[in-house]
Amino acid sequence: MDYKKIKAENTTIPRDLTDLEDQTGNVYETVMILAKRSNQIASEMKEELNQKLQEFASYSDNLEEVFENREQIEISKYYERLPKPTLIAFEELKQGQIYHRNPAKENRKGL
Repeated sequence: MDYKKIKAENTTIPRDLTDLEDQTGNVYETVMILAKRSNQIASEMKEELNQKLQEFASYSDNLEEVFENREQIEISKYYERLPKPTLIAFEELKQGQIYHRNPAKENRKGL
C-alpha cells in the first residue's frame, strides 16, 4: 500500500461515532483495527525514512565537524508534512481498503 497516494486529511477533524460503528458493529473493535493499522503504517514510514537517511550517515567520531545536508533536510521535511498514520488508517477504512477479521466472532458463529 502506498500511503503517500492516499488523500487523508492533514489535520484532525471530529468523527461521528456511528461511522465507526457501521464498519464492524462495535466502536471499540473499529478503534482497535485503526490502532493496529496505524502502527503498521508508522513502522513502514519509519523504516523507509531510516533507509533514506542512512545514505547520509557519517561514521566518523568527529564532533566538531557538524554540517547541514540540504537533501537530508528536505527528506525530513517531506515526511513531516505527510498525514499522521492514524489519519491514513482512517481514510483506508473509509475506502474499504483494510481487511479485518475477528476469530472470536467466527468461532462463536461456528458453535
